[in-house]
Amino acid sequence: MALSRSPSPIPGGGWSSPGLNMHNGRSSPAPHATGGPAAWGSAKTRNHNVNGYPSFSTQNSGYFVRHVRRISSSLPRFYSDTPPHAPKEKLRPGRWTAAHNVPLVGRIRSIFGRMGRKLKLRLFVAAIVLFCLLLFFNTPLPYLWRRASWGGGGGKFVIILGANVGGGVMDWKGAREWAIERDSIRNKRKYASRWGYELDIVDMMTKKRYAHEWREGWEKVDYIRESMRKYPNAEWFWWLDLNTYIMELSHSLQDHVLHDLDKKVYRDINEWNPLNIKHPFTDPYLDEDALSPVGDGKVNSINLLLTQDCEGFSLGSFMVRRSAWTERLLDLWWDPVVYEQRHMKWDRKEQDALEHLYVSHPWVRQHTAFLPQRTINSYPPAACSDGTKQNNTRFHYSENDHDFLVNLAGCQSGRDCWSEMFHYREFGYWLNRNPWERFKEDFVAEIWYRLTGKRVRL
Repeated sequence: MALSRSPSPIPGGGWSSPGLNMHNGRSSPAPHATGGPAAWGSAKTRNHNVNGYPSFSTQNSGYFVRHVRRISSSLPRFYSDTPPHAPKEKLRPGRWTAAHNVPLVGRIRSIFGRMGRKLKLRLFVAAIVLFCLLLFFNTPLPYLWRRASWGGGGGKFVIILGANVGGGVMDWKGAREWAIERDSIRNKRKYASRWGYELDIVDMMTKKRYAHEWREGWEKVDYIRESMRKYPNAEWFWWLDLNTYIMELSHSLQDHVLHDLDKKVYRDINEWNPLNIKHPFTDPYLDEDALSPVGDGKVNSINLLLTQDCEGFSLGSFMVRRSAWTERLLDLWWDPVVYEQRHMKWDRKEQDALEHLYVSHPWVRQHTAFLPQRTINSYPPAACSDGTKQNNTRFHYSENDHDFLVNLAGCQSGRDCWSEMFHYREFGYWLNRNPWERFKEDFVAEIWYRLTGKRVRL
């Protein structure tokens, strides 16, 4: 069989391959190789030691190499319309497609595919935290949890607010009276919704059944009984007059009043006794609890929480607990016989009636306890004033101590109720600002004032 006659690239003919003779002019392989094992070994040695040093390779395992590859993989990719084996052509506009034309879903999948495992885990945790925050601030779940008995227990509390919508028998409501009512109701609603309490806004307009007696002010006793029937699962009922304002919305009744109640109250009225009531009873026929100045001394036996001002009992803010004792007290307190006999002498109406029951009946004292007035019933400086216009630490609201509630008691008698309500409303807003409001008003507005010299409220 004839060999191929293709020309040889070596002058003189032949192939430049091992085992072929390049100088004999033959066009076929030589029968014996020109080199031996020794020559092949020396050739390999020369190839591996060209520079005289051993070879070294990192195999793409270094820190820098890994991050360079990660950076390069995040750069835009370009795709050609022609297959990779096609001949190259001159670039023309629109010939190449950028990676930003990839669909959004594909782009997102590509980004997540290039993320490391730790980064994915951190993003997942951050997403869970963000979801919980949105769930907490934008859904009614916090309110339901605070109301539940296994949660905050707010369903056991009812705030009763006397709104006095009609103005009563002898009062007429103008623009300022309506403004006071609006601010007071908004304040109580905000507090009740924050802690999951029930808010019962009652109409203190003197009804026909009271009008023939001019019994204005006494109806709060009747409304407490109606609220007990309206909310059968509630345990504590907190009465508030319209001229009250809750200053510290962040304090719940559970923590501020009822937690460690035995350490916050005093049951022996001799600790503060502006009425000079003789206490305790000394009649020999009474039992030990009635003769004791603190009753049985058990916190569970407290069913009425009161405060005392400079003149005696103050009922602008007080609390009662549902019990058989409470129902008995309300029935006797509301008894028309008591009213008909003493109403001409009792200038303070229902407060004088309760004081009379406390003085006359040992069973009333056994379940009554007194809170320091500033706990739930602070006064403005004009109330219980001694003429010096200075705060009395027993009665008057203290901005530094952040008292819980302020009661504008007696503002109808020669004082401006609206001015006082406006003052405490504005200060209460300042106390209860959220972080965003604090940032705007304490930082941004202050910078604007320094630049322009004008105060603004953002």
